[in-house]
Amino acid sequence: MDYNTMCPKYEVAIEIIGKKWTGLIIRVLMGGPKRFKDIKSQIPEMSDRMLTERMKELESVGIVKRSVYPETPVRIEYALTEKGNSLKTIINEIQTWSEQWVDHCSASE
Repeated sequence: MDYNTMCPKYEVAIEIIGKKWTGLIIRVLMGGPKRFKDIKSQIPEMSDRMLTERMKELESVGIVKRSVYPETPVRIEYALTEKGNSLKTIINEIQTWSEQWVDHCSASE
């Protein structure tokens, strides 16, 4: 592969999925549609503000779909779109790689 002619879309893709928490959010949603509180409970270290920001970003690029159900109280669920589901293989491969190569005590090695 000639890296000098690599498409700039690669960098955009890395920028999208490489943001802190994004991979974890996608992994959580790989298990099916979730409410905000359910996503938050699986990633408790992330602030509500950051989760809200990431969900809006993922929705804006078509990776996540937000569905509002007119119930009392209103129920809102987030799910991966077809585009988001296409990331499953990539996310699983990153998981496999990290289990083999990333030191759990230090990610800098």
